[in-house]
Amino acid sequence: MEIRYYVAVAYLGGEGFGVVFPDLPGCTSGGRTLHEAARQAEEALTGHVELMLRDGEPLPEPTPFDRLDEVMTEDAREEPEAARFLVRVEIPARWIRINLSMTENLVARIDQSAREIGMSRSGYLAEAARRMMEAG
Repeated sequence: MEIRYYVAVAYLGGEGFGVVFPDLPGCTSGGRTLHEAARQAEEALTGHVELMLRDGEPLPEPTPFDRLDEVMTEDAREEPEAARFLVRVEIPARWIRINLSMTENLVARIDQSAREIGMSRSGYLAEAARRMMEAG
């Protein structure tokens, strides 16, 4: 298993803190406190990386702290930063297809719940499995 660390940049906003990953445009998160924003950043990064790999997109190499300004957008450089921190992500080996059996009613409920939060069925079930393993 490969481990990478991407730099996250936190900004203070009206509702708390927003977090962006300059190496991964579109990967954002946030929280009411800086601590919450950092925790949410790990979840956002994990999901973003998994989707990129699933879609066959190459992952960029993490930019070192001392070169971060080279990859930040002009707009981002104008915002007052609250913090920069590293976020750890495990790079999955590869996606595999599996065959599951469950009742039709349960599949319908899973699909409805996944749609409501903007996830695919596969992503929803993978996240549910992850959470069960973390809790157990």
